[in-house]
Order: sequence, then C-alpha cells, then structure tokens
Amino acid sequence: MRIHVSVAWPYANGDLHVGHLAGAYLPADIFARYHRLKGNQVLMVSGSDSHGTPITIEADMKHQSPRELFEHFHQRFLETQQAIGISYDLFTHTDTENHYRIAQDFFLRLREREYLYLEKQQQLYSESEGRFLPDRYVEGTCPICGYGEARGDQCDNCGNLLDALDLIDPRSKIDGSIPVVRETEHFFLDLPAFTDRLLNYLDQHVDHWRPNVYKFARNYVEGGLLGRPVTRDIKWGVPVPLPKWDDKRLYVWFEAVMGYLTASIEWAKNIGEPEAWKAWWYDPAAKIYNFIGKDNIPFHTLIWQAELMGVDRLYEQDENLHLNLPYDVPANEFMTFEGAQFSKSRKWAVWLPDILERYDADAIRYYVAAAMPETRDSDFSWADFLSRNNDELVATWGNLANRVTSFAYKHWDGRVPEPGDLTAQDQELIEQVEGGFETVGAHLEAVHMRAALQEAMRLAREVNGYLDRAPWFKVIEEDRPAAARTVYTALRAVDSLKILLAPFLPFSSEKLHTALGNDGRLFGEQRIETYEEETRTHSALIYDGANAIGRWAPSELPAGQALAKPKPLYKKLDDDIVELERARLGLGVAS
Repeated sequence: MRIHVSVAWPYANGDLHVGHLAGAYLPADIFARYHRLKGNQVLMVSGSDSHGTPITIEADMKHQSPRELFEHFHQRFLETQQAIGISYDLFTHTDTENHYRIAQDFFLRLREREYLYLEKQQQLYSESEGRFLPDRYVEGTCPICGYGEARGDQCDNCGNLLDALDLIDPRSKIDGSIPVVRETEHFFLDLPAFTDRLLNYLDQHVDHWRPNVYKFARNYVEGGLLGRPVTRDIKWGVPVPLPKWDDKRLYVWFEAVMGYLTASIEWAKNIGEPEAWKAWWYDPAAKIYNFIGKDNIPFHTLIWQAELMGVDRLYEQDENLHLNLPYDVPANEFMTFEGAQFSKSRKWAVWLPDILERYDADAIRYYVAAAMPETRDSDFSWADFLSRNNDELVATWGNLANRVTSFAYKHWDGRVPEPGDLTAQDQELIEQVEGGFETVGAHLEAVHMRAALQEAMRLAREVNGYLDRAPWFKVIEEDRPAAARTVYTALRAVDSLKILLAPFLPFSSEKLHTALGNDGRLFGEQRIETYEEETRTHSALIYDGANAIGRWAPSELPAGQALAKPKPLYKKLDDDIVELERARLGLGVAS
C-alpha cells in the first residue's frame, strides 16, 4: 500500500515549539514510521512556508529581507527536526523554482476552467505607510467571539476565518495607526462552485474522520461558501503569472497547501525518477493523510480539496485518472503551555531547539505523545513532564529493558539463554505481547496515537508483572534452567515491545535493537542535503530508508544470540527541574 503523509508547513518566522510537535509533526512521524515498519511505501513531505505576512512582519521588525529571515529559520527547522527525529522523505520550502512553477500552473489551470474570477474589493490601506495592509498586518476585535487580538485573516481564539474589514476597531500591527478603506482588484477562487462536490466528498469520509473535524468542515460548507481572494497586494511571494500584475502575489493560503504536491514532485526529481510521485497522487488505491492543527481545518478539508478538484488531471493525460484527494485529515487540537496557548508572536512557548539542549529526544517525544491533544486541548506542564518521564518511561519501560538485558548479559556470558521448554505462563506472556502487533497497530492505523502508546505501555507493565511473579533473579543459583526460561521469555517480550514502541521512541529503540544483538537498523537515516535549481540553491531534510530492515512483527530472538553490553536507555530526571524550568519563564513554583 502507498501512504502519503502530508504535514502542515510551518511559517519560517521563528523557531519551532512543542505546540508544533504535538499538533502535527510528531503524530505524522509516528504514523509514517509505523507504516514503514509495516512494509508500506511511505512518502512523507512538508517544508518551510516561506511566504506571506508572517514572514514579512518579522523581517520588518528585524530589519531583514524576507528571504534572509526565512532562510535562517528554514535551516533551524532542518536541524531541529533532524534532532527530534521527524523522518521526512523531503522537508523543503516554498521558495523554490519547482514550487513557483507548479503554483502558477494551478493558477492558470483554475483560471482556464473558470474557477477564478476578478472582483474589486474594499481593503484596509495604511496612509502612514502608503500601502495596502495584508490581513496579518491588521489586528482588531473578532466580530464573532469578541477576542481582542484577532488577526485580519483568522481568529486564533474561535478558529473562524475572517475578513480584515469585519474586525472591530482594526489597527495596523506595524505602527498601531488606524487604516482607511480603499478599492483594489484581485482574483477570487469560486468556492461556491464546489459546494455539492465538497459535501459529497465529506460524506464519503465520515466513518473514519474525527467527528470534530468532519463536523467543523460540514458546518462550514452548509453555512454558505464564499469566493476567496487568491492574489494579494504584497511584494513577497509567488508572482501572479499574468502581465501587468507585477505588484501582486499569489495569496499564501492558496499556494502553500500546494506544497504537498510540489514537494512530492521535487522528491521524485531528486531521486532521479521524475514520474514517481504519480503513484501516490493518481493511483486510487493510495491514501493521503493531512496532519495539521485544528486552526488549519478549513484549508485542509475544503480549500485544498477544491483546488485539486479544480485542476483535476493536471500533468496527466489519462481521462480515467484524477488527482487524489486526502483520505483523512487527522487534525489535532491545541497543546497549551502551563495553561496558556503557545504563541510564536508572543514568545510564549517551549522552544524545541532549547529543550533539546537539556533533554533527550525520546523523552520529549514520549511526553508529547502521551499528552497528545487528539480530541481535546491538552496542557504541557513541567511537573507532568517530570512525572511521566520518571514514573512511566524510566520506571515502566526503561528499567524493564535494562534489567533484563543486563541480567542476561551478566549470567549467560553476554548471550540470550537457552530456554528449554516454555511453561504455559511463559507462552501466555509471549502471546499477550505479540497480540500487541494487532491491537497497537489498529490504533495507529486509525491515527489514535495516545491509545496506541497506552496499549504498548500496558503490555510493558504485564511483562514487569510476569517478572515480579517469577523470582528469576533469586533462583539463578538454585534453578538455573528456570531462570534461563524466564529471562528468555522476558527478552522475547522486550524485543517485541521495542518494535511496538519504535514509532514513538526511534532513537532508544534503535539502541535496544543493537543491544539485543540484532543486525541492521529499524529505520533509515536522516540527513540534510543541498539541491541545485537553475537559479537557486536550497537545503532540505531527507529520510534514506535504503538500509532499514525493520518489520512490524513479533520477536524471533534466537537462543545463543550475542548481546551487546547494555546501557540505560533513559535518564531519571531530578525533581528540581520543575522549579528551574518555570523560573526560566518567570513563573512561580507549581502548586
């Protein structure tokens, strides 16, 4: 099976934070790693969103050009995601010649098929700056929920898309001045033309979409779709491919979602197989998953689908083939931080480059996965981070793996002991753990990451209970064969649990895989590479799975296999980290 994992594109205007990790990047990576272990053909893509006002606003504040700013943070994104283990087949950006060309092809195809129309509109204009104000240059009070710091395109509080003209008491984000209304002309996407097709599309996926995502999208359509401008008065972005439109650009919301396709095409070119992307985009058996946060639901459940419907067989002549629409859009809710919403602009976050300096990647991944906001908002707190690391990751799983491998290494000359005949109790434990490949796998197939992790950890607790009932460490001198049987059974279980937990904990699972004497790697390697275009050079993060031999199957650990000298997989954290981390933020001691 072919699985396409499309991951939300972060604006390259500031470092990534744990909210980004919880919202889209970690669930996407867990899902991709699982399917790779299953033997499915995975193509996971994303990149830095290089355009739009989030970039120009920050560039203005830093007295940089937009390109200088995004290139700086794009490089940071590559290094950060490599360190935390987000295994993209390609993480690129939208300021490539490839993306420009395809985005312009979309625009021209939609215009040719009469899904774009010209319309004059009223727009806010800054007299003090002498320019039209793009929506994110405007703030004001949301007319729907009353939130006082709503953006001109969307309210972060209630999630509704907005028109800057609808804001109450709008003001310029740059200098606080009160803008005036002036007339301008733009191309609009005729979203109402897709109403029936979108409703039919949503109904085809109601059984496997998350209820909150389906309900939000359907209510949005039933509320009445409106045409939406696809060009804007701005100088930074993809040029409009028409004469006399030099002072306008394609709207970032319109072209950025195309990145899932443009990155797929770029990936195919980079591997020397220019047509390879079509296997994911035209084969009806392939499944596309869009991993996003809840603030992006309208764009990834309706607008991107309308664009794909509008261009239809772009780059394909066969009338029986159509561009695939997303199979699922497993949008996560928000992860707040110590009770308040993560915010790049307000500098309130647990920044990933920062936290990675003090904590191991798998410890961060474990906590975020365990607290993942799949159906409701969740909260990152340092007290909970400490508790889950020490009481679950270390005490339940890490200590289990370490004590079993250490005991075997010490008492059987660094080899897996010969078990003899297993008892019914031994067989029952092995069968229970091996059943996890079906139960944990079913949760991962359904994109229920927390449930999958909980089930894997429940099985780890079962193995701990088995060892507690069998005094294996006491009878080593009195009944060495019984101890060997128990240790072998536990090693088999640990070897299987290593696979069940590998999508969540790839770094430590890889170490344990080696410690158990297994050859090869569970996963491929990630590296940063530089690519040459005609006029530009850019860096990207890629996943090379050529040497990966991992499989989603129970342990086949043979007796006599040589073990490596074990080392602890995880670190127990000191209690004082809570106070120290809260002090970094200027917070008091947690109650």
